[in-house]
Amino acid sequence: MFESLGERLQNTLHKIKGYGKITEDNISDMMREIRLALLEADVNYKVVKEFTTNVKEKALGEEVKRSINPGDMFVKIVKDELVELLGGESAPLNLNGNPAILMLVGLQGSGKTTTIGKLANLLRKKHAKKPLLVACDVYRPAAIDQLKQIGKQLNIEVFEEGKNNPVEIVEHALSYAKENHFDYVLVDTAGRLHIDEDLMNELKELQRVICPHEVLLVIDSMVGQDAIHVIEGFHSQLQLTGVILTKLDGDTRGGVALSVRHLTNVPIKFIGVSEKLDGIDIFDPERMAGRILGMGDIVSLVEKATEAIDEREAEKTAKRMQSGKFDLEDFLSTMKQIKKMGPLENLLKLIPGASKMGLNSVKIDPKQMAHLEAIVLSMTVAERRNPNIIKASRKTRIAKGSGTSVQEVNRLLQQFDQMKKMMKQMTNGNMKLPW
Repeated sequence: MFESLGERLQNTLHKIKGYGKITEDNISDMMREIRLALLEADVNYKVVKEFTTNVKEKALGEEVKRSINPGDMFVKIVKDELVELLGGESAPLNLNGNPAILMLVGLQGSGKTTTIGKLANLLRKKHAKKPLLVACDVYRPAAIDQLKQIGKQLNIEVFEEGKNNPVEIVEHALSYAKENHFDYVLVDTAGRLHIDEDLMNELKELQRVICPHEVLLVIDSMVGQDAIHVIEGFHSQLQLTGVILTKLDGDTRGGVALSVRHLTNVPIKFIGVSEKLDGIDIFDPERMAGRILGMGDIVSLVEKATEAIDEREAEKTAKRMQSGKFDLEDFLSTMKQIKKMGPLENLLKLIPGASKMGLNSVKIDPKQMAHLEAIVLSMTVAERRNPNIIKASRKTRIAKGSGTSVQEVNRLLQQFDQMKKMMKQMTNGNMKLPW
C-alpha cells in the first residue's frame, strides 16, 4: 500500500533536506514532483491542488525562514498536511450500546462479508467482549454459508434464519443477543452491483428498526476515484459513520485513502491489510502519514507483537539469548510467534527507513518459512538442543525427513550459527552498528 507514492515523496523530500534555504525557485520543482506523485497515486485532482497550495504557502512562511534546518521543517509541513488530509486523528467506534450494534453496508464484491468477520475478531481481541454475527444478506447465493464458515473459523456465533425477511431476521437477532448477553451485534446486509432504490429502501428500513450505533460502508480501494461517488451515494441516504477500505494491501497507489475524508467528510475507520481473518487495522492518520513518508510505524509494530507474542515465552527466550543457551528449539518457538504477527514483509515495512534499506520490496515466500520449520521438526530433541552434533549422516536423515536438501539443512545451520554470534555480541555490548 502506498509503495509508489511513498517512494516518490521520500525521494523528493530527500532532495530538499539538503537545501540551506527554501525559496520560491527551488521549491517549485519540489512541488511539481509532489503534485505528480499524488496524481499518479490516483489522488483526486482537487485534493492535490489544495494540498500543494497549502504546503507551498506554509513552506514559504516566516517559520521556515527562521528555522535552523529549513529542509526538516519542510518535511514536517508535508507530514502535517498529509495527516490533515487523512482526517487529522483516528475516529473511534461508538461501542456504548448494550449491545453495541454495527451495521455494515456496501456493494457486491467489496469484501463486506469477510470484513465483518475480521472486525468481529478484532473487537473480541481488543476488548475481550462477545460478538454476534447476523446474516441479513438473503439475496447473494451462498452469502449466508460464507458468513457461517467465517464464524466457524473464528469460533464466533452466527445468527441466521435462511432467506427470511431481513428486517424480521435482525429483530429476532437483537432479542437473541440481549437474552444471551452478547456485547456486539454485527449485521451483514445485502449488496448490489450498483446503488439502486430497492437496495437503499431495504437498508434504510433496517437502519430505522435497529438504530445502529455505527453504519460502516465497506468499499474496495481498488475502484479508485469511483469510491468517492459510492460513498456519497450511500451517505446521502444512510448518514454513514465511517468507511472501511478493503484490499489496500493490493493497491500500491492508495490514492483513494487520501481523498475520502477530504471530499466526503466521512472518516476512514479501518483498512484491510491482508486476506487473512486478522488482516484488518485501525486507520490512524498520524501513523499512515509516517508510513507514506518512510518514517515507519513502530507503534503498530509493537501492537502486533503484543497481540501475537506470549510474554512469558518471550521473556524466557530473551534470558536464554543473554545466557548464550539459545538453541534450535528456541529458534522454532520464536519463528512460530513471529508468524502469528502476519506476513513478514508487511512487518518489515513498519520499520523506520524501510524503503531506504530496500525492505519495502522484500518478498518472503511462506514456503521458505515452512521449509525451515520442517527441517527443525525433523531433528531429534538432542539435535535441536545441540546443533554441533549434526554431522553428514544426520544431515542426510534430516533432509529426507523434511523433504528438503542437505544444502538447505546446511544453510539453516549456518544462519543459526551467525545469529548466535550476533546475539553474543549484542549481549556483550560489542555490536558494531552499520551507521
